[in-house]
Amino acid sequence: MSTTPQGDMEDRYKDLVKTVRPHVDGEEALRADVLLTFPYEYTDREAEVLIETEEFTALCPWTGLPDFGTLTVRYVPDKACIELKSLKYYLMTFRTVGILQEHAANRLLVDLVRAVGPKRMTVTLDYRIRGGLHTVVTVSHP
Repeated sequence: MSTTPQGDMEDRYKDLVKTVRPHVDGEEALRADVLLTFPYEYTDREAEVLIETEEFTALCPWTGLPDFGTLTVRYVPDKACIELKSLKYYLMTFRTVGILQEHAANRLLVDLVRAVGPKRMTVTLDYRIRGGLHTVVTVSHP
């Protein structure tokens, strides 16, 4: 049985990362301009809207490895509501973007608040366990 010396393995690993690492886009690739809204007709009544998906994906900015998680958006509309298909398209733009988990939650909140102008909104990203660590990030407006 042969073994690979530690130095050789480190060099092979570096080559592997260079070969396999996916293209990682920066945050400028996020497309908040695709978010659409529709008028909320019951402005005299507060309704809490809850949107959840288990399909949120972004990339680690350092390794290019994917992070998976559950995204929950909870908001009270003022004059507009988020159109869901456009939200799905917006979320798809995160799939090639290298972004830290804490920054992803804040970026989502900023973009969604800008698009819909809610009375209040909370965004929670509950990431799958990675490296034995479970991360949940929650941000709110106002």
